[in-house]
Amino acid sequence: MLNKLRENWDNILNTLRSEGDITEVSFNSWLKPLTIVSVKDNIITLGYDDSDIGLNILKKKYLKPLQICINDALDADFSVNIISSCGKIESDETKPIIKKNNNSEGLEPEYTFDSFVIGDNNNMAAAASLAVAESPATLYNPLFLYGGPGLGKTHLLHAIGNFIADNNPELKVFYVTSETFVNDIVSMIRNMKDENDKANIRNKYREVDVLLIDDIQFIIGKDSSQTEFFNAFNYLQSHNKQIVISSDKPPKEMEILEERMISRFLSGMTIDIQQPAYETRVAILYKKAEELNLNISDEILHFIADNVVSNVRELEGALNKIKLYSEFTKSKIDIEFAKKVLIDFISNDKNNEITPKFIIKTVAEHYELTMEEMISSKRSKNIAYPRQIAMFLCRNLTDVSFEEIGRNLGNRDHTTIKHGVEKIENDIKEDDSLNTTIEILKKKINPS
Repeated sequence: MLNKLRENWDNILNTLRSEGDITEVSFNSWLKPLTIVSVKDNIITLGYDDSDIGLNILKKKYLKPLQICINDALDADFSVNIISSCGKIESDETKPIIKKNNNSEGLEPEYTFDSFVIGDNNNMAAAASLAVAESPATLYNPLFLYGGPGLGKTHLLHAIGNFIADNNPELKVFYVTSETFVNDIVSMIRNMKDENDKANIRNKYREVDVLLIDDIQFIIGKDSSQTEFFNAFNYLQSHNKQIVISSDKPPKEMEILEERMISRFLSGMTIDIQQPAYETRVAILYKKAEELNLNISDEILHFIADNVVSNVRELEGALNKIKLYSEFTKSKIDIEFAKKVLIDFISNDKNNEITPKFIIKTVAEHYELTMEEMISSKRSKNIAYPRQIAMFLCRNLTDVSFEEIGRNLGNRDHTTIKHGVEKIENDIKEDDSLNTTIEILKKKINPS
C-alpha cells in the first residue's frame, strides 16, 4: 500500500487543490512540503518540514479533506497523522497577480508572500502571516510582529493585505502607519465641529474587516491617539475582525504602554523577526538581483552579504546603488567597482556613524526630496520645513556646531540654523503629529 500511495501522491494533492479551491501560494506553503513517512496498521503518517504553526494549520484546515482524498485514491479506509520533521518551507510558486480591489486601501502590490524570502530568522512570522491571510480572524487575532527596522515586518503586513484582497475581495482591508493614524486623530481634534466629524474618523478605522497597522510604538505616550486606538481595537476584535500590528519591540518592553493594551496585544500571537543569517542574506540578494534584472557575479553578492548585515532594506539598497551607478557611469559591474561604489554604504552599516550628511539624506528620503533640494535656496514650505527638521535632528543627534550644520545644508549661516532648530523645538510642543514624525526619523537614523 505504501508504493500505491507514493504512485498516487501527486494526483492526491492536485485533486485536493482543485476540489478545495486552494490558492497556489497556500498549496506550496502547506501541502507541497508534506512527505510520506509510513503506512502501518491503517494509519498513514505524513511529515511536515517546519514549525508548530504549520502543523497546527495543516491539522485544523487540511487534515480531513486530505484524508478523504487519500482514501478515495486508495479505495481504502485509513487514518492520517501529520508529524513534524526537520527542514524549512521552500516555495517555487509563480508570483500571484494582485487584482484591483476597491475594498483595499494603502496596500503596495509588489509586497507579496512570493517576494518575501524565508529564512530561519523569519519563518515563524511568515507562516503565521500566511495563516492569517488564509483565514482572517480565525487563528491568530491579533497577530503582533516585532523586530528591528528593515527586517520585513512591513512587507508581511502588505503581503497579508494583498493576499486577502486577491482572494476575498468582499473584505475591506486597510493598511496604515501609526504616523498616519496619529495625524488623523490630531486632525479630528483640531477640526471637530460636531460629533459627526468625530464619528467619520472613528468609522474609518472601525468599518474594516482587516486592519494592518505598522510601527505601533509611535502612538505610545500620545494619550488621545492611544485611547482611540484602544477603542478601535476593542471594537474590531469584538466584531471578529482581523488585526495585525507591527512594532520594533515586544509589548512588554514598550515603555509607558498601558497594561490593558499589553494584555490585548498578548491575547493573540506575538512573533519576533530577527536579523537575517548569512545564507538568508545571500538568498535575498539573489532574488533582488533577479527582480532588478541585474547581471552580477556571485562574488559580488557574497561580498555584500559579508559586509551588510543589519537588515533587508540595507541589502536591497546596496544592489540599487550598484545598478544606478553602473547605468549612470556606463561601467562594468565587477568586484572592484562594487567595493568602490559601496565604500560609504558598508562603512555606515558597520560603524553606524551618525553624521549631518546622513541625517539630511534620511530626512530627504522620508519627505521624498532630493539632496539637491535640501541644500538648495528654495523656500517653498514642502522643502523649507523638512530642511528645518534636518537642522533640528543634526543639532540633537550630533555634537557638531551650527556652522558645521550650515555647511552641510548649502553653506547657510549659523543664525539660519539656530532659527530652524528653535522653530522645530517650539512646534514639537504643540504638534503631536510632528512629534511622531521626529520619533520615526530618529529611529530611522539610529535603529539601535
